[in-house]
Amino acid sequence: MRGQQPPVQAGAGKQGVSGAYRDLVSARPFAERVPAPLLFLVGGTSVYVGAALAVGLFDRLAPSAVAELRLIGAALILLAWRRPGGDAWRGVRLVRAGLFGLATALMNVAYYEAIARLPLGTTVAIEFTGPVLVAALASRRFRDFGAVGLAAAGVLLIADVQWSGSPSGVLWALAAAAMWAAYILLGKRVARAGSGIDDLATGFTVAAVLLLPLLLLGTDGSFGVANLAPLVDPLVLALTVGLGVLSSVVPYVLDQIVLRRVGQARFAVLLALLPATATGIGVVMLGQLPGGLEAVGILLVILAVAVRSRDGDEPVPGPVGAGGELPGRAP
Repeated sequence: MRGQQPPVQAGAGKQGVSGAYRDLVSARPFAERVPAPLLFLVGGTSVYVGAALAVGLFDRLAPSAVAELRLIGAALILLAWRRPGGDAWRGVRLVRAGLFGLATALMNVAYYEAIARLPLGTTVAIEFTGPVLVAALASRRFRDFGAVGLAAAGVLLIADVQWSGSPSGVLWALAAAAMWAAYILLGKRVARAGSGIDDLATGFTVAAVLLLPLLLLGTDGSFGVANLAPLVDPLVLALTVGLGVLSSVVPYVLDQIVLRRVGQARFAVLLALLPATATGIGVVMLGQLPGGLEAVGILLVILAVAVRSRDGDEPVPGPVGAGGELPGRAP
């Protein structure tokens, strides 16, 4: 008969709900079955594929404008996901999150300006001097100062190759290294406050609002409303949202999973894989093959990251969004 519904067995609705719940629960351990280093590499690949896509936008938008659009995209996604409560938008907590968000944003601005001038792997290698120096100053162990020496030697080799071609690129990469150090120090404060991902959402939002004028920058160095014209192109908007997902949301979430499984000590060792990952993405997607001295410099930085001690590394106190540490990967 028209409109007649098939008979429903008693408890079928309950079984359907519980069955769906069981399916969801059974799906969750998939990430736990994947080796942590592989998850980390997936996150790293996501970051640098996003960076390679960003390079493709630099013909139409200034690198700083692309960084701002990436930040806006990440902020909108995090706000929709986390929906921070009223306490997250007030007082010291908001100021602390805002400073962290601003440090993250400026790090990405400097990073994008650097990769507009230097190969991707080279930029990432120079940038790693920031966290290596922070580790050395925190522990003051001989091996950490040795790691700084290795990183410095690597950067000097890279800079010697790149300085004649793009001194501004080297300076932007060093600026990104300095902001990465600030990111680490401020990130620890935010994480210890107990609402890492919520504060990441509010911090990104504050930074995105403060840096809105960057959208007015043009590829030729001009400044004005006319430079907003590329934003009416749906493809440009789609790519910038993709940058927010690939370069911010995906790696940050995967880092939380990896941190819970291996802790900060092993996570710090895994960081040594990132310059090599960035170099590989640069070769495959951008055709950026490093020269001999440059490759040696990148290897020295990788070695510096791998050998630094883990003194002062703290355990991750909780799961994602429940007081967990903010990830240490950047940008």
